Amino acid sequence: MGSFSIWHWLIVLLIIVLVFGTKKLKNIGSDLGGAVKGFKEGMRDGSAADPAAPTQQVTADKSAEKPTIDVEAKTKS
Repeated sequence: MGSFSIWHWLIVLLIIVLVFGTKKLKNIGSDLGGAVKGFKEGMRDGSAADPAAPTQQVTADKSAEKPTIDVEAKTKS
């Protein structure tokens, strides 16, 4: 059980193209490329931020929340 040869990978690639189609694979590739680009930009922007700067925390006002309703679970007898 060694590694697969080039012919095995070509057959797998052919099956993937037949199942998904070239248009969908192109869209997946461009979406993945955009995600990687966005991730790199986010990492670059995140490293430029001052780590010593305090972060703000948003807290919810308890009086503004809707009351919860407690219900007892009933079992079928």
